[in-house]
Amino acid sequence: MAVTLTARLWPGAGGGAVLNRLWLGCPKATRQATFDHAPDGGTRKRVVCGPVCVYETRVQAGELQNDEYQKSVIQQLEDLHNELKDYQPIQATNSWNIFSKLFSSSSKKQEDSAKKLCPTAPNGLYLYGSVGCGKTMLMDLFYSTCTLKKRKRRVHFHSFMLDIHKRIHLVKQNMPKRDNSVSQMQSYDPIQPVAEEISAETWLLCFDEFQVTDIADAMILKRLFSHLWRGGTVVVATSNRPPDDLYKHGLQRVNFLPFIPMLKANCGTVNLDSGIDYRRQTIPAEGKVYFVTSECDAKYELDRIYEDLVSKEKAEEGPQTLTVMGRKLHLKKTCGSIVDCTFEELCMKPLGAVDYLEIASTFDTLILRDIPNLTLERKTEGRRFITLIDAIYDTKMQLVCSAETKADDLFLSGKLSEADALQARVLMGDLDIDVGSENAAASIFTGEEEMFAFERVRSRLAEMQTEEYWNERQWLKKVLDEGEASS
Repeated sequence: MAVTLTARLWPGAGGGAVLNRLWLGCPKATRQATFDHAPDGGTRKRVVCGPVCVYETRVQAGELQNDEYQKSVIQQLEDLHNELKDYQPIQATNSWNIFSKLFSSSSKKQEDSAKKLCPTAPNGLYLYGSVGCGKTMLMDLFYSTCTLKKRKRRVHFHSFMLDIHKRIHLVKQNMPKRDNSVSQMQSYDPIQPVAEEISAETWLLCFDEFQVTDIADAMILKRLFSHLWRGGTVVVATSNRPPDDLYKHGLQRVNFLPFIPMLKANCGTVNLDSGIDYRRQTIPAEGKVYFVTSECDAKYELDRIYEDLVSKEKAEEGPQTLTVMGRKLHLKKTCGSIVDCTFEELCMKPLGAVDYLEIASTFDTLILRDIPNLTLERKTEGRRFITLIDAIYDTKMQLVCSAETKADDLFLSGKLSEADALQARVLMGDLDIDVGSENAAASIFTGEEEMFAFERVRSRLAEMQTEEYWNERQWLKKVLDEGEASS
């Protein structure tokens, strides 16, 4: 989704003040303007601003705090913005063919990871820092001003990898049967055609929450991104971790490590850790949307809010079934854009990111009841809750919930439950991992990754209780509706 930051001045439209504020508030070096004929014979002036221009205008309007550290980063985004104005990747001369390139060359695997893979492409940016420091805001500001209107994509990294695995599955389904006479030293690589397809579709990829926690993702990232960067795709990403800490303590991390120098060679790395969590400095919402069960009658409060929201819906109340990748996801209580679920229904059943993203894209508001204290004894449920909140936050879905404790006290350490400990031992046995070995300390067994992610969820839960956050969903829907109407 792109937001066109354009001011139009039509005769009699009263848009002069907005135009002048946007135009005069921009540094002269970033001002661009074009004049078009209006249908009534007048003219309109379109002001096209870069990231620096929009950032400073929002600061002047009181929408953002002036942050010198952010300003130094926004200048780097401005530089990339300028490099992308007339950018067009140089297409490879020999595209992938399922018959001519059925088997990957072993020499490709020896490629030097630490070199820039497309010399004609601008270097991307990898923004990392602690929760709430403004990474996503700055990336979205850059994305919205980028002039690559039809060949840019902004996506949560988890959603992107789900799409990648779907595409790989389709390629494997359509590939010809393998000839057993071919040497076993060569193996079929379905990642190259998928990456080349994405490079043809997308010249700029903006990732929110670049994090690697899944071994299936970790094992293919180097091959996937080597083809993306070679195809000229520019990557801008945000993350809570510096590149060297990606997939930290991950299973078989040694196979992932070559991706890190490749990332550094194709993206500049920027530390945005100013020590400020802006999510906790926003104005609280007028009405409470997070209820602690020990402090009030949380059931009554959630029922009251549900009835108030439902009264504004035109649809009938009742169960609804969503289809997710061929599976049926049954939701017991829905009404129009409202869905009402318990923690048990969403986080104590085998659901994942694809299910939560489908819910978040179908409904505007989730009422989530009875969130318990989450310790490592509930590692599996905790992981699902983290994934659920990430999906909700990325789509700006509105959340009303009840919980056993306040958000800051929701996540506690502790020991793994017997069930999770047994599952870890079984998995270690299946993978021939010895107790006490390096792989035995992988985060998949210890819960370290969940504890790291909990801090992000705390911050997001705080922001999701603010009036500004609740208004964003309506703003996004309006922008999307206007985009569909104009297309």
